[in-house]
Amino acid sequence: MTDLLLGLGIGVALIVLVNLGLFRFAGVSAKWAATVTALMTVGLYVPYSILRWPGGDIFAIHLAIYLLTAMACGMLLGVRSSGQGLHWGPATLIGFFIFVAVSGAVFIVVAEHGVPPWVRNWLLPQPASQRETMSMFPGVIAHDFHKKEALYNQYLQQVERQRQRGWQVHKGWVGEPVLGEPALFRVAVQTPEGEPLTGATVAGQFLRTSTSKLDVDFALDETAPGVYESKVTLPAAGRWDLVLSIRKGDDLHEIQASTAVGEFKSQ
Repeated sequence: MTDLLLGLGIGVALIVLVNLGLFRFAGVSAKWAATVTALMTVGLYVPYSILRWPGGDIFAIHLAIYLLTAMACGMLLGVRSSGQGLHWGPATLIGFFIFVAVSGAVFIVVAEHGVPPWVRNWLLPQPASQRETMSMFPGVIAHDFHKKEALYNQYLQQVERQRQRGWQVHKGWVGEPVLGEPALFRVAVQTPEGEPLTGATVAGQFLRTSTSKLDVDFALDETAPGVYESKVTLPAAGRWDLVLSIRKGDDLHEIQASTAVGEFKSQ
């Protein structure tokens, strides 16, 4: 969050300074100053982003805000040089793009770092007795379907086999997962008769939607009959996708779900 806001702040400040410099000291018109600044921004920021790719969402919001700043400077300096007031049309346009840019920045911050604990507690207050719970994940689908359309039939067969197999899978964090701290992740598997499924191999991945560089592979150890667990440390707050596989002999059970990791532990 700090890096995102710092990058936006420095970029916006430089664009404003370049616009003012071209307008006051180079003697060019406000529109030409905005045009030159916008071209310089694209010429510098795009190659920099290619070399140090921050993710498509962050790239888009940075570039949008930088170009919006250049356009706003051109309009405001043009109005000041003409001595007339800003027409409601351009003012509405600028306000709309500012709203879109700020909303996008907020969404990126929430996706990368999660909702701040004080906001989460204000929106969704919980009784003190329910603070320490095990979070559970919804959904049971095969992940192979998303890899290739050619595997669609295999996906349907896999789902049908899982349905007929009837394994009962309960999974989630024991306690509250926090950025950069080991958290216990537990999976309990039972047969359709309610008996523990012992001797299985349970492994998976926590996938980051914004960048695959942060993906975390993990394997769980059987600590009790049918109970598999291990401590997992996730390097970023926010939303994570889970792909879980359970193997027992020739049987494969796959599950896809999602979870969220907080930046700080709620009090």
